[in-house]
Amino acid sequence: MEKINFSGGEPFLHDRGEYLGKLVKFCKAELRLPSVSIVSNGSLIRERWFQNYGEYLDILAVSCDSFDEEVNVLIGRGQGKKNHVENLQKLRTWCRDYRVAFKINSVINRFNVEEDMTEQIKALNPVRWKVFQCLLIEGENCGEDALREAERFVIGDEEFERFLERHKEVSCLVPESNQKMKDSYLILDEYMRFLNCRKGRKDPSKSILDVGVEEAIKFSGFDEKMFLKRGGKYTWSKADLKLDW
Repeated sequence: MEKINFSGGEPFLHDRGEYLGKLVKFCKAELRLPSVSIVSNGSLIRERWFQNYGEYLDILAVSCDSFDEEVNVLIGRGQGKKNHVENLQKLRTWCRDYRVAFKINSVINRFNVEEDMTEQIKALNPVRWKVFQCLLIEGENCGEDALREAERFVIGDEEFERFLERHKEVSCLVPESNQKMKDSYLILDEYMRFLNCRKGRKDPSKSILDVGVEEAIKFSGFDEKMFLKRGGKYTWSKADLKLDW
């Protein structure tokens, strides 16, 4: 294993990020993984976390779907009295100060598909700007047993392509359509089961704790060719990025 990414839900929820910090430190200091990364909405991250664990983290990806606070509220990214965009700027500064590569993730959907984010992204200057087309997963964000209903957020392929065309000058942009995204991730849930998305839902394998990695991964639905095609393999260790801190 070369890279691990912690995501959620919101991974900083548990124990205000202390548990996550210990996991990050273990993966870097004990397992010596080349890359340890986190995806977060950023609302619960404090500078103290960077002071304690920043040296063990290669990449922090912060979810930002819009630079218009009203749109963030519509999407569900509102943070109460906090301004999501202002918080993003603060996190960008901490990443620079504590030598963590900064990344932005955006899900393009019905409410932000006409937005032009070029100037804001260029100003923040992330190492990567991952741009996802809103994807429906049965049982997660659509269907009878879903925790959320995302049908009203869905956009078509042509709309997604127009968004990409509008942002073609952003050199750090890495697009992921529904086709590229669905089967090109190795996802482990909290029970250490691989989640297979090939049928439009997350079907779990047996746990690697019970049957081992080699057996469980057979049921992961992982498409290695698509992983490489979408740019899944890149310079992901901050030691190799040669960033101007």
